[in-house]
Amino acid sequence: MKETTRHVIESVGLIPVLRAKSSSQAHAVVQAMLAGGVKVVEVTMTVPGAIELLRDLRHEFGSELLLGSGTVTTAEEAAATIAAGAEFVVSPSLHLEVIQVTRDHGKLSIPGALTPTEVITAWRAGADYVKIFPCSAMGGASYLKSLLAPFPDLQLIPTGGVTLQTAESFLKAGARALGVGSDLVNLQAIDNGTPEVITHTARAYLEILQKFRAESESR
Repeated sequence: MKETTRHVIESVGLIPVLRAKSSSQAHAVVQAMLAGGVKVVEVTMTVPGAIELLRDLRHEFGSELLLGSGTVTTAEEAAATIAAGAEFVVSPSLHLEVIQVTRDHGKLSIPGALTPTEVITAWRAGADYVKIFPCSAMGGASYLKSLLAPFPDLQLIPTGGVTLQTAESFLKAGARALGVGSDLVNLQAIDNGTPEVITHTARAYLEILQKFRAESESR
């Protein structure tokens, strides 16, 4: 199952970070993203009733949507979100016990790290990918490229500062996928009754990814 999760994440190329204010808002965001072709979402523990939301999304969308949990900082949270339907577990920081519990359950582990020491520690602890957060605060794509210079085998997912304008630069720097926040998960669009804004943005991200892959293959 982990390999299926990995395949979906890398084929979609995006992990939208959902920090909704309510369950109804979350459902609307997911529907809008799915309409745009993005079938991955990370439900953060900061969402009210996050565990119940994971269960509801799993029930509503089933295999159509790859669910992950985010802002997970304890082993207990990791286990609870996995039980609720999370196939991958994301943290903003490095918690070795979260990596271990996630691996014990056969799910994909994406801990957060920032410095070279944290990144290699996360990788050696069994991370499947390492989330570089907040990447923009350290220089964005150039920082990602710098990390990969001594550690070319690392699987890195930058989060923080990823937009339609910067996506290509992160991909060129070596990102395996992109963690995307409010640029795609546009809660204001839902509140304004214009979910199509999210759908159009989702398609625009996928077009950037497709173009990058096509150019990479032709080199």
